Amino acid sequence: MPKSGKNVPSIKGKKESAPVTIHDVAARAGVAISSISRVLSGHPDVSERMRIKVLKAADELGYEPDFFAQSLRSGATKTIGFIIRDISNPFFGVIAQCCEQELRKAGYSMFLLNSDGDVATESTNIAQLRRRKIDGLIASLVSEDIPELKSTLEKLNAPVVLLDREVVGLNSSAILANHHQGVEDATLDLISRGHKRIAFISGSTRVYTTRDRLKGFKSAFKKARVAYPTDLVSLGKFDAEFGESETKRLFTLKDRPTALLSGGIGSTAGAMRGLKKLGLVPGKDLAFVAIDEWPMFDVYGQQFSSVYRDAAMIGREAAAALLEMISGGSPRTIMVETHYIVRESSAGGLKAKKK
Repeated sequence: MPKSGKNVPSIKGKKESAPVTIHDVAARAGVAISSISRVLSGHPDVSERMRIKVLKAADELGYEPDFFAQSLRSGATKTIGFIIRDISNPFFGVIAQCCEQELRKAGYSMFLLNSDGDVATESTNIAQLRRRKIDGLIASLVSEDIPELKSTLEKLNAPVVLLDREVVGLNSSAILANHHQGVEDATLDLISRGHKRIAFISGSTRVYTTRDRLKGFKSAFKKARVAYPTDLVSLGKFDAEFGESETKRLFTLKDRPTALLSGGIGSTAGAMRGLKKLGLVPGKDLAFVAIDEWPMFDVYGQQFSSVYRDAAMIGREAAAALLEMISGGSPRTIMVETHYIVRESSAGGLKAKKK
């Protein structure tokens, strides 16, 4: 008895329900334990009938797999890391969503980490995923030329798929968009309409995306034999603040542009805001082409011409490439085409010049 003299309820004889095991699920479903393991691990070679039977039995019994124990046995955690440069960008939201859907079908969970455009945060995110022993990584990196980046990614000891990025010497797959072609087509169209003073606003050339877009922009002037407007090219950040400030600066020049290509959703949002503050209307006071579209683009900006790439397809291709590598396949580069879509905004900008 305790010294206090208080009665203490006895726990002797208390019966706690034993945890449900994989053997219980097998008995309930009437199948072999190996079949239970294949279903719960997301093995592709399982019939839909078997999958439904096993999952129903597991649900009825309240069975919860011990993923930690499974990972110790198999050496796989069934988790994938997804590092995104800017989670507020709806284009990347579509990519992440479609990628996660494909990975889930294969029995994987996805951890999404936002780097917020900051190199140090990105490095911390990669380190965190390394500690979690992820089975693979899909990443839209802030930059490609950080000295320690290659070794940092190699320390993951897991397959890597890069989104629109090139890291020299890294044994990884990559999903690259053919920005060059779409931007070149858009620029040639604007030149054919009489534009020579065409502005180009985009992020840094430290990433493949901007380098390839700029390549297409330059090649269009070369093909058209028109002087390249060096003073109208502004490269820095992909965010709306940069897009707005540079749009206001360029369109208050004495010899201002008559057309604008905005590189990315952040740049486009900022450019739209800047033009509105200046009282300039795309399709009337200037020709305007947005590079990339976002969900509901046809509602909020149906008058805008665009250079389009399929975000959903990029997400699916990234997941497929990673699963291939996890299964022992070799790294590969997948090229996604871009398409110039002509809308009303390509028609403006020259009337004031002609007066």
